[in-house]
Amino acid sequence: MPRKYPPLTPDEVIAILLARGFVLHRTSGSHAHYRGTTKGVKCLVTVDVHYEDFDVERIKDMIQQANLSREEFYGSTKRTAKKINLIAPEYPIPLK
Repeated sequence: MPRKYPPLTPDEVIAILLARGFVLHRTSGSHAHYRGTTKGVKCLVTVDVHYEDFDVERIKDMIQQANLSREEFYGSTKRTAKKINLIAPEYPIPLK
């Protein structure tokens, strides 16, 4: 049984954000800040690129910053959707 929040690398998180229309806003040290709009709300997501893998709490923080559900976040790319056994006809999965 897969974990509810499987670990993600910074590259996977960045791919998720780019798939959802976020763009790199600025960088500060090892932190990259991505700006975008989700469900009509402007969002700023901070990705600490020096980590090898993100733990559950950091992933939850980024999901909340992006204003997405767990399924919408992981379902943004086919690679990350497989980590939670999510199969969809298209990626990113449509927002609810």
